[in-house]
Amino acid sequence: MNLTIDIGNTRTKLAVIGNSDLMEVFIEEDISTSVIQEVLHKYPLIKKVILSTVRKIDTTVYTYLKSTFGYFVELNEFTKLPIENLYKTKNTLGKDRLAAVVGANNIFPNMNVLVIDMGTAITYDFINENNQFLGGNISPGLEMRYKALNHFTRQLHQFQKENDFELIGDNTKGAIVSGVQNGIIFEIDGYINELKIKFDEIITILTGGDAIFFDKKLKNTIFVNSNLNFIGLNRILEYNT
Repeated sequence: MNLTIDIGNTRTKLAVIGNSDLMEVFIEEDISTSVIQEVLHKYPLIKKVILSTVRKIDTTVYTYLKSTFGYFVELNEFTKLPIENLYKTKNTLGKDRLAAVVGANNIFPNMNVLVIDMGTAITYDFINENNQFLGGNISPGLEMRYKALNHFTRQLHQFQKENDFELIGDNTKGAIVSGVQNGIIFEIDGYINELKIKFDEIITILTGGDAIFFDKKLKNTIFVNSNLNFIGLNRILEYNT
C-alpha cells in the first residue's frame, strides 16, 4: 500500500492506495506525526509515501516519514516524472497542478488533455499526446470572485454560489451571481473551444472543490474526477520506485 499526502493552503488530504485502488481519504486541518500514526494504525501495510506540500511543515514530520516508511518521496522541481515537463519556471509550478496533470496522463496516456482544477484559484493545465506538459493558466476561483467584488467596492454585498441563475440578472444580487458564475462558464468553454482549434482531439477533466457544481453547466463534454491529485501523486511515487 502507498500513502499520498497533499498539504494545501488550508487543508491536508491523505489518501491510502492499494494496487492502484483508492482505499480511503483522510482530510485534516494540519499534518502531524499523530495523524500519520492513526492512518498507519488502520493500514499497517503502507510501505511507501509521497509528500506534496505548499507550505512549511514541522521537521519532526519529515523525520518521522523518512524513518517510518521504506520509501519516501517529496515532490519538488527535482523529482523524476513519468511525463516531460516543459514548464519554464519549474520551481514556481504548483505541485497540485503537476500532480493533477500526471494523474490525467495516467488515465488518458498519449492524448491531449486539459485539466481544470476548480479550487481557490482556477487552473488550466494542458498535456499533449506526446505526454508533454506545456503549461497553462491561472485565474480567480468562484469564492475569490465573490469576495473581490465585495472587497473592492463600497456597495456590493458578498453572495454565495447558487444553482439557479439567469443569463441576465434583473436585480443587483442576480447580476452579481450571473456575472460571476456565467463568467466562469464562458471562460472555461472559451478555453476549450480555442484549444480545439489548435488540437484535433481534446479530453477535458474537471477536478477540485467546485468541479461538481459546474459539471452540468458547461456546453462542452467533460469528465469529473475529484481524486486526480491522488492518482498523480501515486503515479509519481511508483515511477520513482
